[in-house]
Amino acid sequence: MYAIPLGDDGAELRPLEPWRAQEFLAHMDRGREFIGQYITLADAVTDLESSRSFLLGYADKAAADTGRIHGIWADGTLVGGVLFRTMDIAQGTAEAGCWLEPAAAGRGLVTRAARVLIDWAVEERGIHRVEWLAAAANGASIAVARRLGMTRDGVLREYRLHRGERLDIEVWSVLAPRWRADRQARRAGHGS
Repeated sequence: MYAIPLGDDGAELRPLEPWRAQEFLAHMDRGREFIGQYITLADAVTDLESSRSFLLGYADKAAADTGRIHGIWADGTLVGGVLFRTMDIAQGTAEAGCWLEPAAAGRGLVTRAARVLIDWAVEERGIHRVEWLAAAANGASIAVARRLGMTRDGVLREYRLHRGERLDIEVWSVLAPRWRADRQARRAGHGS
């Protein structure tokens, strides 16, 4: 399959397909507590069967054009990923998300990977609004939303029950015209 370089450091973005279930499970095992602080992914992928089932669900979403999932590889190892949890082509909306194991944090991998995914959604699929939902306490995810040029739309108070605690969820978004303008500025050397 294809791999998209994410910069000069050898990191790549690749489809995360069901045949990679064992590799995906090993990745979850390495980062389970870190990944699971704010999202349910680490609790959903606990053995080979659940890993395969999770990836099959995204294969079905890709076939139906309602979602996508891609892994981030660094030095040949799966270390995280980005996804469209939902995509509504008719409405032109999508909800993006991410995860990363702790060893790969702080390298800008999620921001670079999310840019590739959002570029594809806006330019190839005609998505007008990309949303990013993050727990209010998840500073790293909120920082990615900011680096992506997103605007904070608001807070859904005590919106999600996660590991017995109700989390406030911040909603961030970027609209296609702003995304294109920011991308043009980055290419001209005026942005990060």
